[in-house]
Amino acid sequence: MANITAADVNKLRQMTGAGMMDCKNALQENEGDFEKAIDYLRKKGQKLATKRADKDANEGIVLARTNEAKDFAAIFMLNCETDFVAKNQEFVDFTNLIMAKAIEKMPKTSDEFKALDLNGRSVMDNITEMVGKTGEKMELAHYEVITAPRVFAYNHPGNRLATILGLSKAGVEGIDQAGHEVAMQIAAMAPVAVDKDDVPAEVIEREIEIGKEQARLEGKPEEMIEKIALGKLNKFYKESTLLNQEFVRDNKLSVREFLVKMDKDLTVSSFKRFMLGA
Repeated sequence: MANITAADVNKLRQMTGAGMMDCKNALQENEGDFEKAIDYLRKKGQKLATKRADKDANEGIVLARTNEAKDFAAIFMLNCETDFVAKNQEFVDFTNLIMAKAIEKMPKTSDEFKALDLNGRSVMDNITEMVGKTGEKMELAHYEVITAPRVFAYNHPGNRLATILGLSKAGVEGIDQAGHEVAMQIAAMAPVAVDKDDVPAEVIEREIEIGKEQARLEGKPEEMIEKIALGKLNKFYKESTLLNQEFVRDNKLSVREFLVKMDKDLTVSSFKRFMLGA
């Protein structure tokens, strides 16, 4: 058996962040071979992730960012089990590290993001290693991107809620402040779609059925039920689609009217909003 010194154990701990006893066992199991010991620890993390698959991972961090050109924005949610781990500086630093890689490489899908090379290993392997370090289940629950002439990112204090937003034009006077305010509106008002035509058909059907049932419970005549339900649907559009919502900064305007006042062709192309627990 190889002679494993305290210096060897400490070196492996510095390389991996794993606990002292885990590092010692890994080196002993692999005859002092650091590369094999690292693989051993990674495999341990993978086993731990599988072992804890029945645990809930409802805490974590939601993070949004744009590239320097302001034409690409990314947002992701990395879940863990406890608020204690979510607020740990190493976990916070790790989420910022993988976000920086996303902004650098601009992957379009979650699978592409997970496969990115980070320090010689995939992002997913790095997440697995964090499982081994923290002893908690972790899950990359969401990853989305927006490309547009001008994009914005808003991170609500506490890293539990974030949004990204794409606008149809760049170079409009005052667009930096306007984009920031609309991104904050998305965070506060949780719209379900950009405009009426973007609402999924099943959502519309559900809202109509709810409207009909509410009208019946209110004792409205059956011949009026359909008309009343459509009226309630229009109210839903106004409250739940971004461009038709009252603009929080000036409730005399809708978000659409606010943007058109700045430039007749300025509108929202898309947005994403993630919140822990939602």
